[in-house]
Amino acid sequence: MNGFPFAIVGFDLDGTLVDTLGDLAAAVNHALAQMDRAPLSEAAVRPMIGRGARHMLEQGLIATGGAPDGAVERLYPELLRFYEAHIATQSRPFAGAVTALDRLDALGVRAAVVTNKVERLARQLLGELRLADRMTAIIGGDTLGPGGAKPSPAPIRAMIERCGGGRAAFVGDSIFDVQAARGADVLSVAVGFGFLDGPVETLGADHVIGHFDELVPLLGEL
Repeated sequence: MNGFPFAIVGFDLDGTLVDTLGDLAAAVNHALAQMDRAPLSEAAVRPMIGRGARHMLEQGLIATGGAPDGAVERLYPELLRFYEAHIATQSRPFAGAVTALDRLDALGVRAAVVTNKVERLARQLLGELRLADRMTAIIGGDTLGPGGAKPSPAPIRAMIERCGGGRAAFVGDSIFDVQAARGADVLSVAVGFGFLDGPVETLGADHVIGHFDELVPLLGEL
């Protein structure tokens, strides 16, 4: 471990490790088009991300005229089909993310992803971006069953267990990430470049970074 103080560093996926906004907005707008709704801008979709695709779709419907009974259930499979077919058209790791993973790997730190995206799609996205094999654990919003998504601390605890135990930090861009980390008694780091709906300082994370270049030096000093 070369004296590095953390054995595990976990990452949220959308808005933290990978900029998925363009592909998620396209999927929402594809679903909305099935009801002849006007498309939403990426800026409008941004704050809808973080609690899974179903929540994002529901918010998209509400923002464009309301969510009639049965609309989410009918459109959700269509949204997923479209997103799966276009999952990495625009999505790319945030600047410095791959370098940070390289540095953690060189230090013997195990990396993991804990996301509210369904595990199957998280693995597909990470695979297409050639990041899946770098993760000791990939935990989705459905991996642990009902109630097992962030802000519950359960997926963070599962991450630690699946990574073999040890001191962990968790990096995210939403209040759900911070709450999950806090509930699992894990250090939280918020990224200022994520899918934020307000100032990053309001999330209450233990630390804030503005670029991935700051992550490993920060953790190394704690």
